[in-house]
Order: sequence, then structure tokens, then C-alpha cells
Amino acid sequence: MFRTALIAGALLMSGTAFATAETVDVNGMKMYYEVSGEGEPLVVLHGAYMNIPSMGAIIPKLAETHKVYAVELQGHGRTTDIDRPITYPNLADDVAAFMDAVKLEKADVFGYSMGAAAALQLAIRHPEKVNKLAAASVAYDAEGWQPEFKAVIPQMTVEMIVGLPFAEDYRKLAANPDGFPELARKLIQLEKEPMAWEADVKALKAPVLIIAGDADVATLDHNVAMFRLLGGGAMGDMGKPLSASRLAILPATSHTAVINQTGLLYAFIEPFLKGETPKGMFP
Repeated sequence: MFRTALIAGALLMSGTAFATAETVDVNGMKMYYEVSGEGEPLVVLHGAYMNIPSMGAIIPKLAETHKVYAVELQGHGRTTDIDRPITYPNLADDVAAFMDAVKLEKADVFGYSMGAAAALQLAIRHPEKVNKLAAASVAYDAEGWQPEFKAVIPQMTVEMIVGLPFAEDYRKLAANPDGFPELARKLIQLEKEPMAWEADVKALKAPVLIIAGDADVATLDHNVAMFRLLGGGAMGDMGKPLSASRLAILPATSHTAVINQTGLLYAFIEPFLKGETPKGMFP
């Protein structure tokens, strides 16, 4: 694998941060990514049907304090598709290979939705590559999805997805402008893939920040259960250190609204990555 400059010497303006745009050969695909900011490395992974711009203002905000590597995953944005299913383990292995290709030995990771599940699998499958993981709108088991969402999954069709507004936006950046139906087919199948990662999550060594909306696609009970698997949920102020993992719930926030809560996301992510905790009355 090797890097090739997509825009030699060019700088792209992304919010208030400048980003260099490049591609790299990863597992048979041309993976597009942007690097912005300075500081400790932070890999950012988008959600399904998304790309770097659709992640909104959180990437340039994080680039104010980190060197951000924003990646577009298989078949998304400007990254090419390949003849392979989209699965969370596959996406995780792609990110690991990407890190090797750009000589990024270890980094913090922030993922949203599909990107959060891929990041969780990255921490499970390649623990040596992850310092800390911030995972927004994620589940570790398919039973953790809201009942309404589980009921919709068997009814999903390519025609249904192609008719949604973001389908047209796909063509603006896509390496293959006609590739959306195939991407939709793969992502519908991804929703049907088995997820049962409880033992793997419980064994994680990397600290995890779980972020969820209070009306997210995973139930609140599931988010709390995941926090407990990671060692959280015990009372503080009793002389024992707090869990290295954290749980943050965004009020009045649905799944698709989570990524737009830039101020709240940053207020949760930045102290977590820095290891800062609020001071209580007791030492």
C-alpha cells in the first residue's frame, strides 16, 4: 500500500480548519481521507450513507485541538467500492490498514453510527491501534436497537433507500456516481448482520466514551448496559477512582440529530480524550 496525493500541495477549507486531501490504496480500494489540525492524532469515522462533509462542523472543531484524520469508508464519498460485503469487521480492518499505510501507529478514534460500530470493532480486533474511543450512536448487540427500528429492517429495500433525499447528494462526490443502489444493497445487508459483541466489549482495555441521544436508535437501557460492561455505573465519592470509560446522553436528540450537536459533542469528547474529570467535594 502507498499514498498518492489527490491534490498536490492543495489546501481545502473545511470550516475554520485547513485540510489536505489525499487517497491511499487500502485492501483493493482507493480510500479518500483528509488531514486537518495539529496535536495528538484522532481518526474520525462517519455514519452510513455519509461522507466527510455530511459530518458537519464536528470535524473542523476537533481539528482545533487534534490532528484529525477523517476517512471515507468503503463505497462512501470519494472512496471506491470493491466486490466485498460491507461488514463492521471489514470496515475495522480497512481502518487498521489505512493507519498502517499513513504510518499512524496508534490514535484516538471518534466514530458516529456505522463509524462508531466500525471503531468498536477496530478496538476489538486491533486493540494496539486505539488509545481512546469516542463512540456516538452505537450498539454492541442487535437486540439493543429500538423495537421500531428492528421492525423496519426486514422491510428495507433498495428502492426505498434510493428515494430518500441523501441519495441524490451521493452523486456529487462519489467515485462512481451510479454506485448508490449497490451501496444501499450492501448497507441494507449490514443491518441484518449478527451483532453479539458483549464478551468482546467487556474485554476491551481502551477507555470508551459512549455518546447517545435520548431518542437514539439504540435504547437507553442498552447504552447503560454497555457502560456497565466497560466498568462504569458505580457510585463516585467513595474513595475509588472513576471508570476510565464514560457515558453521555444528549437531551431531546434523535439518532440523526446527534452529529449536529457540535458544541455538546466537543464538550464531551475533548475532556475525555484529555483525561479530565469534573472535581467533586471529596478527593
